[in-house]
Amino acid sequence: MSNLVLVAPMAGWLTPLDEAPDAVFAERMLGDGLAIDPTGSTLHAPCDGTVIAVHRARHAVTLRADNGAELLMHIGLDSVAQDGAGFEVHVRDGQPVKAGELLVSFDIDFLARNIRSLLTPVVVTNADAFSIIRRDQDHEAAVGDFLMELKSLGEISQVAVTPSASVERRLLVPMLHGVHARPAGRIAQLARTFAAETALVAFDRRANARSPIALMSLGVRHGDDIVIVATGADAEAAVDAIVDLIASGMGEGAPVVAVPAADVAEDDAATPSADPTVLKGVRAAPGIAIGQAVRLTTSEIKVTEAGAGGAVESAALRKAIATVKARIEAAAESGPAERRGVLGAHLAFLDDPELLAAAQDAMMDGKSAGFAWRRALATYVDLLRRLGDARLAERIDDLADLERQVLLALSGDEAEAAPALPQGAILLADELLPSQLMALDASRLRGICTARGGPTSHVAILAAAMNLPALVAVGPGVLRIADGAGLILDADAGTLRVAPDAAALEAAQLQLADRGQRRQAARANAHVDCVSADGVRIEVMANLSSVADATAAAEQGAEGCGLMRTEFLFLDRASPPSEDEQAHQYQVMAQALNGRPLVIRTLDIGGDKAAPYLPIPAEENPALGLRGVRVSLWRPHLLRAQLRAVLRVAPVGQCRIMVPMITGLDELRAVRAMLDDARAELGVTAPVELGVMIETPAAAATADLLAAEADFFSIGSNDLTQYVLAMDRGNHELAGRLDALHPAVLRMMAQTVEGGARHGRQTGVCGGLAADLAAVPILLGLGVTRLSAPPSAVPEIKALVRTLSLPACRALAQRALQAESTDAVRALTAQALQTGAAA
Repeated sequence: MSNLVLVAPMAGWLTPLDEAPDAVFAERMLGDGLAIDPTGSTLHAPCDGTVIAVHRARHAVTLRADNGAELLMHIGLDSVAQDGAGFEVHVRDGQPVKAGELLVSFDIDFLARNIRSLLTPVVVTNADAFSIIRRDQDHEAAVGDFLMELKSLGEISQVAVTPSASVERRLLVPMLHGVHARPAGRIAQLARTFAAETALVAFDRRANARSPIALMSLGVRHGDDIVIVATGADAEAAVDAIVDLIASGMGEGAPVVAVPAADVAEDDAATPSADPTVLKGVRAAPGIAIGQAVRLTTSEIKVTEAGAGGAVESAALRKAIATVKARIEAAAESGPAERRGVLGAHLAFLDDPELLAAAQDAMMDGKSAGFAWRRALATYVDLLRRLGDARLAERIDDLADLERQVLLALSGDEAEAAPALPQGAILLADELLPSQLMALDASRLRGICTARGGPTSHVAILAAAMNLPALVAVGPGVLRIADGAGLILDADAGTLRVAPDAAALEAAQLQLADRGQRRQAARANAHVDCVSADGVRIEVMANLSSVADATAAAEQGAEGCGLMRTEFLFLDRASPPSEDEQAHQYQVMAQALNGRPLVIRTLDIGGDKAAPYLPIPAEENPALGLRGVRVSLWRPHLLRAQLRAVLRVAPVGQCRIMVPMITGLDELRAVRAMLDDARAELGVTAPVELGVMIETPAAAATADLLAAEADFFSIGSNDLTQYVLAMDRGNHELAGRLDALHPAVLRMMAQTVEGGARHGRQTGVCGGLAADLAAVPILLGLGVTRLSAPPSAVPEIKALVRTLSLPACRALAQRALQAESTDAVRALTAQALQTGAAA
């Protein structure tokens, strides 16, 4: 058998696999190969072959070459967490491809901002059958350039099967992102240490546990029910070991809570209302609406069971699916990202090989295309219901949607016509399918209310993107409301009021009008300096990440920039920006602010942000590793160039420098020394302020020491909250509990302000809490005098501050510091804003 030459599947820098900041690849658990730091945004076939598997998250493709070599191409590290966002797949499982054929395109800018590293391993996964005899690395390559050469070691080995009784154990998958590359590699590595034949079974499919590719192709997710099976002399030991490994979570574990298979989790279920004219539900999208009821009813599509022959029915189903796919692809070309994401998920379902195979089997057994399609989908629906995961159960709506669309196409009908809506319609339905919502005239629609459904369904996501208040899981009472009935839908309160009286209508209208007037008044006065009701000057600035942001900030009345994230210059490229490039960008942003202050944060990468040209060594806990100033001091040439670029901005003094992730004076002094050296080199004699971001408990606890040498403080509430509460801000399971108004976080903020005040230092807040209107009175009461938020939030923050008096805010803050929980703090501030107690 002749050797196989592989060509580069993407443009980028060819790198030894050892440099991958992930032990699974660096230690070759998945196989040998090399890695590529991409400079382009496409992945191509490195040779002729067949696509074995496209991972459900679209970030990884496995190809089997014509000579049997299996090649895994894994775009980025930890990219599975994006769940398909930023990727577009152009091939499907089982498809033959030629060398150079496009496999996946990806949004390199989006991924650079959202994943740990863009480094893309290319590995030979069946290393027992092939060896790499030549490889190219340590230089830049274009698509199609030589990559490596493989030599066959003989026939591809097969796992010997020893007749024996099998051993089985069942468990729920605790890994947050399921069985993706990292856990698959570790499972396979462990399985190879046993003589027994081992397999993982899920969704009535079986994968060889020694094959990471087969394991990944199952598409197992967090919470899925799986079975580990082994046959052979040491079968019991093998099963025990693999189960123990998976049950450990492998560093990615998250609780798996079994809940009833219903449309919405029990904790989210609506509570009955004592008033029969008020129905209670679960908020799916925020807001309030007044309108009239319009009921949407959907007729069942009947199908015959008997078909006209396998070939005829298969051709009909393929044609119907192609018709639906074409409609979806056309619809996905426009609209907001949320809409495109939902449609992308539907396209992925339509390409599911197992779904199509199940339908094909039924048609070969004499069933009609419609009957086979419906039965194949029913198997998936039953599986999702049995998993006991409310969020997975909400994907049932998507399957029902695709069932209906394909059945209509089989019957020769066009897509369902949307009902004609009167102006001010509030749509009522048992359930609403995504395609039905997208087909409606949004200009006539005021809100949505359904008897069933869940708060994280695709309909909920779409409604929020369309600014439509939505209430779900209201119950069958929705279906008894007459067409044309007057309604008040208050999604924030979780209520639907039927036939409201004049007083209720007047109150709702006043609420809507008040919201509109507040926004309009805030925009009208956005450019007026912000002063509290008792005459205290409070600066309201904007957080910026681009020149466009700076322009928007000036338009929204921002009084400067309280946080410029310089990562936008560093994260979307293969090499760091030069000093000249940085100086130019900072100058443009300074000019866009028309002389207002520009606080530039030095490079903050590491943890959840990584630069492809700066591979940070693998860390067990990146959030506690090389981050922020630690990276800058680890690679001082980057910081030196950045400081010089800031000093070159004219006029000197408009720009202030802020250092992230400081934990002690030694780090601040090291940066100060580099700044002084840069000033001397450039002949800058005017003082340049150097401030500290308070993001760690260490910085907050020693704020009085830091304030002796720092020129100002700015609290990064997002990171400070995760470190104080010991909760990963990237963990979706903890998102509801990660609140910066927790009394412990507020106490750290109070300590920061007090420490700064001892040396006359100003303290601001530039994290997400600054944009939370409910938090503003407490922040001012703690002594914060500068708030920096997204540009769009600036007008309303300034408007609110003008209604507040500092003595009342201080009293409120003291009560908040003594509160026992976040809920108690939010209740205090809500009451104060409602009653005017902070005025």
